[in-house]
Amino acid sequence: MAIIIRLDVMLAKRKMSMTELSERVGVTMANLSILKNGKAKAVRFSTLEAICEVLDCQPGDILEYEKEESL
Repeated sequence: MAIIIRLDVMLAKRKMSMTELSERVGVTMANLSILKNGKAKAVRFSTLEAICEVLDCQPGDILEYEKEESL
């Protein structure tokens, strides 16, 4: 996957647990885990906005594009 999710990095920087983020954002732990593990096919802008608000960060602090190597 070319989009890398850095949610765990921001959580560590903010000293926040997934449980606390889940409660404050209003997203289930299961959905946050899917996002954190890079298994999500999409993320709503409203969810991304809420995560950024709670973590006091920019979307680019959480999402990173990495060009895939072609064989």
